[in-house]
Amino acid sequence: MKGRSLDPHHLDVRKFARDVGALAGSWPLHSLKRLSATCEPALADAAMPPVTWQATGEMRGVVGGPVQVWLHLEVNATVRLLCQRCLLPLQEALSAHRSFLFVSDEAEAARLDEELDDDVMVLSRSLDVAALAEDELILALPLVPRHERCPEPLTAPADSLADADVRPNPFAALETLRRPSSEGS
Repeated sequence: MKGRSLDPHHLDVRKFARDVGALAGSWPLHSLKRLSATCEPALADAAMPPVTWQATGEMRGVVGGPVQVWLHLEVNATVRLLCQRCLLPLQEALSAHRSFLFVSDEAEAARLDEELDDDVMVLSRSLDVAALAEDELILALPLVPRHERCPEPLTAPADSLADADVRPNPFAALETLRRPSSEGS
């Protein structure tokens, strides 16, 4: 695809793969709205490094079958999340390396998706590589973001310790039911 500028938001995957295409670039983190929404608003600032990506197309011959259309995607980003243990900011490096097989229709995609480890998608004339990259980064997010070692020791709030001493024991009322009453004897 020499001499032609390719739009990663409207990529014809078959032509891209046929021409042994390769694209690479970067986007600001805030341009990927769904991924940015997973970050704490105060932590999703413009000072974050950009999301970097690379896409490669491939036409792969198969014995006894039609030529397969493949897209290989590599995407990397750094996001700021809140540690769920200490509630302090945490930088998390995200990385995804995926290969996608493109087929002609939904039925074939469903059939092959059960057989293959790689993702299977229906071929279209316009693929948004940015949306695909964003999907992969969202899937790479940790379920529970947390530091390996939190930067500050965890302490319970002082008022919660004081409240624990003041609160009555909920089982104290049961103790009175266990004692035989002196009136009935």
